[in-house]
Amino acid sequence: MKLMPQVRGKPGLVQDLSRRVSLSAVGRRAAPRAWASRKRPLPAERQLRTALAAASERLEAALATLQAKRAREQAAEATGRKLQAGAAVLALSVLTDSALEHYRGSFQNRAMFAPLIASTISLAAGAAGAMRLHVPRFMLEMAHGVAAATGLAGFCFHVYNILKRPNGFSWLNLFYAAPIGAPFALTLAGLFGRWGMRLSDPADQPAKLLGQPAGRTVAAAAAGGVLGTVAEAGLLHFRGAYHNPAMFLPVSVPPLTAALLGAAAASPNKAADTAARGALWATALLGAAGVGFHIYGVARNMGGWRNWSQNVLNGPPIPAPPSFAGLAVIGLAALALMDAER
Repeated sequence: MKLMPQVRGKPGLVQDLSRRVSLSAVGRRAAPRAWASRKRPLPAERQLRTALAAASERLEAALATLQAKRAREQAAEATGRKLQAGAAVLALSVLTDSALEHYRGSFQNRAMFAPLIASTISLAAGAAGAMRLHVPRFMLEMAHGVAAATGLAGFCFHVYNILKRPNGFSWLNLFYAAPIGAPFALTLAGLFGRWGMRLSDPADQPAKLLGQPAGRTVAAAAAGGVLGTVAEAGLLHFRGAYHNPAMFLPVSVPPLTAALLGAAAASPNKAADTAARGALWATALLGAAGVGFHIYGVARNMGGWRNWSQNVLNGPPIPAPPSFAGLAVIGLAALALMDAER
C-alpha cells in the first residue's frame, strides 16, 4: 500500500522546494538576532537620554524654587497689608481716645493737639497701605515715623504730668493723672505701619526685621504690645474695683495670648501656632465685646446716655478696647508669615 505519491520525472522541482525550505528556516533563526541588534541603543543615544533627564530634573527643581519664592513673597505682601490694617485700628483707637481725654483736659497744653494730628495721618497711611492705594512711599514712611515719635514724646509728657503732682508716682496719680501707657499705642501704630510697608515691598524680600525673620519679630513685638495694653487696662479696672466680673477678662485672656504668641515666636511649631491663633481670635472678640461693655458702663452712670456729654468723658473709655483687636490682627498676620517662612 502506498501512503504518498512519488514525484517522478521532475528532480529539479524537489531540489528547488528543499532549497526554499532551508532558506526560510535560516531566515527565521537569524531574524531575532537582527532585531536585537537594531534595538540596542548606541552610546551617543544613551548619553543624550541621560543629559535630557538631568536637564528635566534641574528644570523641575528650578520651577519648584521659583514657586516657593513667589509663595513667600505673596505671604509677606499679605502680611504687610494686614499689619497696616492693624496699625490703622490702633491709630483710630488712639485718635478717638486721646480726643476725648484731652478734651476733658480742656487742651490746656497746645501739645495735646499733637496726638490727634499724628494719629489722623497714621490712620490715613495705614488705610492707604491696607487698600493698596497708590501713595508715594516716602509720604507713608513719614506718616508712620511721625506717629511713632509722637507716641514716645507723649509718654514723656505723661510721665512729667504725674511727677509734677504731689506724691509723684502714687496710686492716686496713676489712677487720675495722664495715663502713662496710653501714648505707646500710637508708637506701636507707627512701628507696625512701617514694618507693614517694608513687607509689602517686593524689593525687600526676603524681609528681616531687627536681624531676625520678619514673622518672629512681628509676633514678639505684638506679644509685647498686648502685655502693655493689659497693664493699662488692669490699672484702670483696678481703679474701678473690678465691680463687674467681666472686668477680669482683659487681664486674664490677653496675658495668656501674649504668652502663647511669645512661645510661638521663640520656638515655632504647629501646636504652638494653633494655640496662639485661637487665643488671638479670642482677644479680637474681647476687643469688640469691650466696646459694648464700656457703652453699658456709660449707661450705668447718672443720667445714662441722656447725659452723654458728661458720662462719655467720665465713664469707661469707649475707644480703648479696640486696641486689643488691632494687636490681634497683627499677631494673626505674624503667624501666617511664620508659616510661609518655614
